[in-house]
Amino acid sequence: MYVKDVVVQNQVGLHARPATFFIQKANEFKSSIWIEKEDRRVNAKSLLGILSLGIVGGTSIRIIADGADEQAAVEGLVDLVDSGFSEDAR
Repeated sequence: MYVKDVVVQNQVGLHARPATFFIQKANEFKSSIWIEKEDRRVNAKSLLGILSLGIVGGTSIRIIADGADEQAAVEGLVDLVDSGFSEDAR
């Protein structure tokens, strides 16, 4: 299991469009991936799960992966969040 905390940089947070980018990136990996905010954990490959967390800009989230490519998955998703969900990071 590989875990890393990251602060959501973009102003609007993880609303539908950035969440879709996040899911597309998460689906590139075989590992099981979760996002944790405070005491809630959701599947990072689920749009409804991500949206249900209500993540806004400046929120700290934890990205957790478990599987063969767990470190690459977490690092790739942290890079995407750090980029503010820019098109370049995808």
